[in-house]
Amino acid sequence: MIRIKAGVPRAGRLPLRRVLALGLPTVWGAMAITYKLACPLAQQNGLGARIGTSAVFFAVGTGLILHVRHVMLRELREVRQVAGAAQSVLLRPLPPRIDGLNIAAAQLSADRCAAIGGDLYEVIATEHGVRVVMGDVRGHGLAAISTVAAVLGSFREAVHDEAELGSVLRRLERALARHLRERARAEHPSAGAEPDNPVAEEFVTVLLLEIQPDGEVRVLNCGHPWPYLLGPARAELLTRAEPLPPLGPFPLPAELPALPCGRLLPGEALFLHTDGVEDARDGRGRFFPLPAALAEAVDAGPVSPQSVLRAVFAGLLRHAGGRPADDVALLVLRNDRRHVACRPGEPVGHRGSAAP
Repeated sequence: MIRIKAGVPRAGRLPLRRVLALGLPTVWGAMAITYKLACPLAQQNGLGARIGTSAVFFAVGTGLILHVRHVMLRELREVRQVAGAAQSVLLRPLPPRIDGLNIAAAQLSADRCAAIGGDLYEVIATEHGVRVVMGDVRGHGLAAISTVAAVLGSFREAVHDEAELGSVLRRLERALARHLRERARAEHPSAGAEPDNPVAEEFVTVLLLEIQPDGEVRVLNCGHPWPYLLGPARAELLTRAEPLPPLGPFPLPAELPALPCGRLLPGEALFLHTDGVEDARDGRGRFFPLPAALAEAVDAGPVSPQSVLRAVFAGLLRHAGGRPADDVALLVLRNDRRHVACRPGEPVGHRGSAAP
């Protein structure tokens, strides 16, 4: 049996709330008019009468200003609560540990009024290994946020369904193309059912990463910055291979083999980031020295994802003199598994070599 909750319908709550919000200003205005028309003091032209009348209207005006300020602050708090709820659903907080990996992540929108930017990341444990996505949508604002939602939604489903990392990337490509077609139809309804080339100027850089239980790392990169491999007193690029073009302008190649990048040994970490980190400039136009910042962060001892994240973020904000000009996302994953079984004939500490 379906129960209908008694009370004021939702559709009628907002108008009623607005009426109540206007009640106090209306009362104050009525009191001011009544004073002016009915009070004998207000009819006099003496200095004392004018001062009294001015004081009354000043008090009414001050009360109205304070009331409007209170209403605006309340609405601003509600908008921020809604934005925070949307962010927690779209770019949900990552747990501190996933399948033996210690994780730390942070993001900062370039827009001071936005809680969510055009950067995206996610880490999910699947039967195929721990799969990670880091991406950067072209542009900012609501259009970028809707694209982030489309890419993340597709990734969260595809990582469980697809055994190959290349198939996951193809799912992301189809989801992005479908989203951009729908957005083009909504923005240009007169163009017909299928707008011409709706993805010509839109693109998303995407880095897909897979970490197997034995620590083997496989990567597919579409125009995104390569991650850094962090170890005790060591910070180096995971690989220098040529990435694929970003998703959107060009179709993916027929073959999509994931690039093997060796094994992530216990205690080692991967540092993923968006290009807003390396593109941040100081007052003299110099780029943020990310390799030096990472080397300094891991020079003190064992790699800690939280300390690396704090050190890089603090250095970035100092370098940029506050908020950077572009969205920023950082993600650190450290292998906390007790051991990684060696393959037959493989020496301890061996790392597979990635493509040059």
